[in-house]
Amino acid sequence: MKKGLLIVNTGDGKGKSTAAFGMVFRAWGRNFRICVIQFIKAETGQWGEIKAAKKLGIEWHTTGDGFTWTSKDMDETIAKARHGWELAKEKIASNQYDLIVLDEFTYTMVYNWLDTNEVLDWLRLNKPSNLHLVITGRSAPEALIQAADLVTEMTPIKHPYEQGIVAQAGVEF
Repeated sequence: MKKGLLIVNTGDGKGKSTAAFGMVFRAWGRNFRICVIQFIKAETGQWGEIKAAKKLGIEWHTTGDGFTWTSKDMDETIAKARHGWELAKEKIASNQYDLIVLDEFTYTMVYNWLDTNEVLDWLRLNKPSNLHLVITGRSAPEALIQAADLVTEMTPIKHPYEQGIVAQAGVEF
């Protein structure tokens, strides 16, 4: 019996989104119907994964305004996060997907733009039983961790940034 999993990639280390996108491309190879919604990346961003998704026909949405913790207009940032959640609810409830990724979604709960319990209650009532849902981001709320079927915590051990090496295209973005 196939059970749609709730998967959380969290922690302070690099690789949360990367692991989720690896799952996206693995699922694409198995003919899954896929949707990715990014909650932090700006709508104008042309990151490598977005370019690849377009070429492969993977549905991809960016609903953020960049690094929200440096936003000059927090009302707009919060509105974009809530818009992203409304889009996510629409996609989840549609029962048209096998895999949905909510990238950097934990921040919407960490910063209290969305109520964690309301999100989890909605998912309990509306997530199709066969849908795999992946949520990424640092500081996943404990209630989300408890609700998940699989949780991976990325832990930083060593990073090139510590040696003054900046993020590189094709590796980190």
